[in-house]
Amino acid sequence: MKNIIILILCFLSVSSFAQTEIKLDDVQNHVGDSVKLMAKIYSGKYLENVERTPTFLDVGGKYPHEKLTLVIFGDVRKQFKNAPETFYEGRQEWITGKIELYKNKPQIIINSPDQIYDIVAAHAGK
Repeated sequence: MKNIIILILCFLSVSSFAQTEIKLDDVQNHVGDSVKLMAKIYSGKYLENVERTPTFLDVGGKYPHEKLTLVIFGDVRKQFKNAPETFYEGRQEWITGKIELYKNKPQIIINSPDQIYDIVAAHAGK
């Protein structure tokens, strides 16, 4: 009986981290969910003189018409090989993470460069 309970708990913990693949137009319906989506990053901005030195990437349109914002704080930005605001501009990418609302707009806080990856890399087994 004890083994069954442990097995059930393991299954529940793994399934709680599972990502739902969604379309960009559905982000508002998945607030609080961990998702995976393919979308174009239109533009970005690095605010190096602001607390936590955030980088904002506009997904699905340029600010203020973006459908989703990716937020990369300075401590995570250091893990990227290239400046995200220029490297990803105009690129179609896979994006993973938990959708949150900030001032009633959807965002994903990026905690690792692995959350944004190239479609070609995904086909190569990433």
